[in-house]
Amino acid sequence: MSSLLDQSALTDLAERLVAAARRAGADAADALAVRSVSLAVEVRDSAVEESERSEGDDVGLRAFVGRRQAVVSTNDIKADATELAERAVAMAKAAPEDPFTGIADREQLAREIPDLDLLDPDLPTVGMLEERARRAESAALAIEGVTKSAGASASAGIGGMVLVTSHGFRGAYLNSGQSISMTAIAGAGTAMERDYDYCATVHGGDLDPPEKIGRTAGERAVERLNPRKVKSKRAPVVFDRRAAGSLIGHLASAINGAAVARKSSFLRDKLGQRLFRPGIRVLDDPRRLRGLRSRPFDAEGVATKSLAVVEDGVLASWLLDCATARELGLVTTGHAQRAVSSTPAPGPSNLHLAAGPDTPEAMMADIAEGFYVTDLIGVGVNYVTGDYSRGANGFWIENGKRTYPVSEVTIAGSLLDMFQALVPANDLEFRFGTNAPTVRVEGLTVGGR
Repeated sequence: MSSLLDQSALTDLAERLVAAARRAGADAADALAVRSVSLAVEVRDSAVEESERSEGDDVGLRAFVGRRQAVVSTNDIKADATELAERAVAMAKAAPEDPFTGIADREQLAREIPDLDLLDPDLPTVGMLEERARRAESAALAIEGVTKSAGASASAGIGGMVLVTSHGFRGAYLNSGQSISMTAIAGAGTAMERDYDYCATVHGGDLDPPEKIGRTAGERAVERLNPRKVKSKRAPVVFDRRAAGSLIGHLASAINGAAVARKSSFLRDKLGQRLFRPGIRVLDDPRRLRGLRSRPFDAEGVATKSLAVVEDGVLASWLLDCATARELGLVTTGHAQRAVSSTPAPGPSNLHLAAGPDTPEAMMADIAEGFYVTDLIGVGVNYVTGDYSRGANGFWIENGKRTYPVSEVTIAGSLLDMFQALVPANDLEFRFGTNAPTVRVEGLTVGGR
């Protein structure tokens, strides 16, 4: 394990690659090295169906010649740095010119690497993962009405990132992750329903007990038995926390600097304008302690910081890397992400919709008829126009209460209208990379029979 946590060899390789690129004629260069090790076990009917272990180091070199760039990558950390660098420089010289490309400005670079508590060095054994999966499955099968297991899984891994640039940045960090999931099937024949639960954390000690995950999956599957159809109508729609995060994910896609620069976002002209009701906040916090997507610096070495992308209902910021920021005449927000074989692109870290004042029950109390969404199906969002249409399952709301399950429903509307009408409840939990409390949205079209 100590060798896994030692990133000195990756740092040395990254430094040699950058130096070799400069000798080969690059005006600037950066090198990204990524380490990963993962274990995963899947169990069905108490038997191990699959057990996997993967481990590897990968490195990518990005070379700049003027406003041209190229990337080469390898998974051989003993590779000849000079050969890779010469290849990258030759490719860059032949690449088309991009007026916005280039490494980060020196003053934007992270000068300190804060400890975000992202590493649990105690990687569980395969046997421990098997036990977690079996416990989750057993708890699900113990729920009355659950007839089958669709599989339980447990996984764990440790990863690391090293970034070196030709203008003096040296940064490295390690992170870890562990997870448990369970999918249960209730009913029989053509009347079967399935549902799931899972938990993912940075530290193993923060995981929910496997029994809780299994019970929740089983109870959710049983709740979905004997679903009904509903007539098409306009009605209030309440998105359960599991589904509500997708709305914030759609926002993140629409405020991605790359989409804005390409003019392929329906929000491209909305910066500084009101999108949501007063009081609504959407925040991205890459420095949350033990956050699933936390990072002390981004893939260009830029210091990360908490960012309110929506403040008091107003769209306050795009998500930007250096290139999209230059194209838009702005400054990077430190949201560059990158694989070793690709150039940087902006993306969110720990994104969440802030909680509102009311409980989900209070928020639903005045709904005579409505739809409570627990599960969304398919991808039906047009980011150019903002049109929204997705399949959904859940429960029908009558007189402020969830009643019978419904399925094969389509919900449709405009994301602009949905954002304006969105009301968050007070039950926010940080369980995923993108999080939201239960939310209510007025006036959607619910399509049924």
